[in-house]
Amino acid sequence: MRSLSHAQVRIEGWRAAVTPAPHYTQKRRDARNSLAFCRMLARLALRSLHQELVLYPKPGLVSPVDNGSHEDMDAGTFMRSLFSLRHYFFQIAQAGTQGAPFRRLQELAIAAEARMLRATGGVNTHRGAIFALGMLCAAGAWCHARKMPLTDAAIRAALLIRWGDALARHTRVGPSPEAQSHGQRVAAAHAVGGAREEGALGFPSVFEVALPRLRQTLAQGRGWREAKVDALFALMGHISDTNVYHRGGAGGAELVRARSAAFLAAGGTADAHWQERALACHRLFSQRRLSPGGAADLLAAACLVQQICAVMAA
Repeated sequence: MRSLSHAQVRIEGWRAAVTPAPHYTQKRRDARNSLAFCRMLARLALRSLHQELVLYPKPGLVSPVDNGSHEDMDAGTFMRSLFSLRHYFFQIAQAGTQGAPFRRLQELAIAAEARMLRATGGVNTHRGAIFALGMLCAAGAWCHARKMPLTDAAIRAALLIRWGDALARHTRVGPSPEAQSHGQRVAAAHAVGGAREEGALGFPSVFEVALPRLRQTLAQGRGWREAKVDALFALMGHISDTNVYHRGGAGGAELVRARSAAFLAAGGTADAHWQERALACHRLFSQRRLSPGGAADLLAAACLVQQICAVMAA
């Protein structure tokens, strides 16, 4: 057996000292992979919000074409809001990777909302989206960290398994009447569910209404724009949108549901004249000052889940 010189012994000892142990190397690799995944989630969240913003026609809602029912905001307001959220989705994804308690996710969302309001001069552009897309980013990151498949079913299950109890308590307790948002006051006054109830139930409107409609339209050979329009109308016809109740009361909410159901009953974007019918709906909602902002937030959430699943399946 060959003996080593003193110099060789020193070299071999140095190599052993500086060469990372296999488990340490794997931990570093996993950490880099986790950071990259959280950055990707943040990019997809911002992209989903932008895809909702640029969609047109979009009844009563702000787009680059017009301001819909709104006098206090335009597409530029939404772009400033989007820019203010660029770090939030990465931060909440990182927190989700760690399985952070709901209180930590809530703190990140509250800080993001404050940045949004500073960026928009006090205009609420993305409060609902901060909550919905933030929780979905956290759930997706939680799945990824545990090497679970990134499917819509897995993301929803993760949301309910890790944070479902806290979300349910958050829905029951809520803030004092003085601290409630417009949506929370409207939900209480009209006995309808809002964003909190959606979250506590694992966003059923995203996973059971919007996503199936998105995928149905895509499977029928129509494009991403048409899929978003069909999903938006499906959401408007399904949810009790507190934004609509706030502006139009129960009568306005019934009008939104009825017109949305009629659009889909006529074939949605499969009908040759769908753009004219969607534009007519947009003009009517804008004249009545009806703004289904809750449906818009949930559409962006559905776009996020669809794109996460598509990227991971590629």
